[in-house]
Amino acid sequence: MKKVFKLSLVMLMATSVILAGCGNKNDGAKSDVKVGLVTDVGGVNDKSFNQSAWEALEALNKESGVEIKYLQSKANADYVPNLNQFVKGGYDLTWGIGFDLGDALLEVAKANPDAKLAIIDSVVDAPNVESVTFSENEGSFLVGVVAGLTTKTNKVAFIGGMKSPVITRFEVGFKAGVEAVNPEATVTNTYAGAYDKPDTGKSLAATLYDAGNDIIFPAAGATGNGVFNEAKSRNDAGGDKVWVIGVDKDQSIEFGDDVTLTSMIKRVDEAVKKVSQQVVDGTFKGGTTTVLGLKDNGVGLPETSKANVSEEILAKVEDFKKQIIDGKITVPSE
Repeated sequence: MKKVFKLSLVMLMATSVILAGCGNKNDGAKSDVKVGLVTDVGGVNDKSFNQSAWEALEALNKESGVEIKYLQSKANADYVPNLNQFVKGGYDLTWGIGFDLGDALLEVAKANPDAKLAIIDSVVDAPNVESVTFSENEGSFLVGVVAGLTTKTNKVAFIGGMKSPVITRFEVGFKAGVEAVNPEATVTNTYAGAYDKPDTGKSLAATLYDAGNDIIFPAAGATGNGVFNEAKSRNDAGGDKVWVIGVDKDQSIEFGDDVTLTSMIKRVDEAVKKVSQQVVDGTFKGGTTTVLGLKDNGVGLPETSKANVSEEILAKVEDFKKQIIDGKITVPSE
């Protein structure tokens, strides 16, 4: 465990990245509650789970007048100072978004037992922390079913950001879904080693598409944006159609139906909004862990999947979903 740095607020502000976001845009509601959010290195505009988390706080700001701000981490070394800036600044709740913040958030939580903290995608064992994780393997199984039944080449691929239990759940769930409906298909797995490198994502996608993979599922934060860019370039140039499966958000909204086959949604927004509202209501319970899966509507496919996925395939997806919820199918997680 890293040693806790006892820095003054002034020093913390000097060493952090630029503070963004404000709590002044609301519909007239006012609240004394202040909620801070620290992103991982993917950044708040990653078109993925950091963005979903911030959008949830923006919605809460409009509804309740809660003051909100975020700090965008540029490197892992920013995590503890950024979390401390909100805690020492008297914020009522401090969020850490992403598995990578787990150790830093535990450190800050132990050093500040009266502070309220929460984290997405990691379990932090502390009495003042609420942890929220997702059954990414279950949702990824379903988009794997779509990929396995849609591929024309019987070659599909997965691109992870960095190795972690969270990304592994995406990887193995996706592979299991493909194999469940198309045992002839091959699934190629590769890792970018970063969540904030769109150029790396684009390069990896080019190599995979050149190798005959016609569908790629990236779970890599902003790195995955490069996969979409490569796919769009290829489709615009003509030739064989290629697809991308979005992650965390309905990425067809950002990148369009012409390239987004479907998306594996994680309701990060709902989780962040729910826990933050608990602070407003005075019902926050630290020391708890919530796991959201298919049965909780915590993961799944968006309605926009109908644009590119046939009714027959979607019916098979629903059948598999029911079997998973009923316990007839156990999706691997590692």
